[in-house]
Amino acid sequence: MKRWLPFVKSDPLVSVVRLSGTIAASTRGNTLSDAALGPVIERAFKKGKPEAVALIVNSPGGSPAQSALIAARIRRLAEERNTPVISFVEDVAASGGYWLACAGDEIWLDASSIAGSIGVIYAGFGFQDLIARYGVERRVHTAGESKSFLDPFKPEKPEDVARLIQLQEPIHEAFKAHVRARRGARLKTDRDLFTGDVWVGQQAVEVGLADGIGHLVPKMKERFGDKVRFALHTPRRGLLSRLGAPGVAAVVDEVEARLLWSRYGL
Repeated sequence: MKRWLPFVKSDPLVSVVRLSGTIAASTRGNTLSDAALGPVIERAFKKGKPEAVALIVNSPGGSPAQSALIAARIRRLAEERNTPVISFVEDVAASGGYWLACAGDEIWLDASSIAGSIGVIYAGFGFQDLIARYGVERRVHTAGESKSFLDPFKPEKPEDVARLIQLQEPIHEAFKAHVRARRGARLKTDRDLFTGDVWVGQQAVEVGLADGIGHLVPKMKERFGDKVRFALHTPRRGLLSRLGAPGVAAVVDEVEARLLWSRYGL
């Protein structure tokens, strides 16, 4: 006589991907890049047949290209696997960080979270007076008149600034198009949301940049039941990166990261 085991359905699974840090092509330290996150995001969507993928976003921004690549990968997998994506903002989702948050079908944040900064920024230094004070002469020879564009050791040229703005505008337009495509009719139209300004908590909800105040575990239990399981997916670090002392490049990355975070008092 054959015995059949009853079909037992496993508890619902939510894959969790933490997107915390500045966004840059570098794979060192806590920076977020498509190269480092690609395998993590792929596992999150494919391992265990999750009911949803939750993104924990905590980023002041960084590279627009890397932001776009990471968000595009998330959206491609979400559509291929027919899996909803829900973003949860911690301290900040600003600039490229908000670009990543918009990869979610919904955005939830804390009452103190900062969101927005939908703009493009370039920051640099001018050292021409410093080197002149010490009698240092700058010698630059180029093939192509734009090769010394925005040289920090030469006086700033109005034509260079105008060219920089021309370069920033298409990036800004791509950012705005991404936000409009992902947030749609939820965005308020009675004000300009694309000035680079930021909003806190409920303010972000009121202008349509987020869907409400809510945290990962209670929100997922509310949606999938108290027995929902969570699987955290993180990058696998090599032995050398775990044991090695930070080099000069890593220190520079850390300084740049601290400058980005400091813009939001963090």
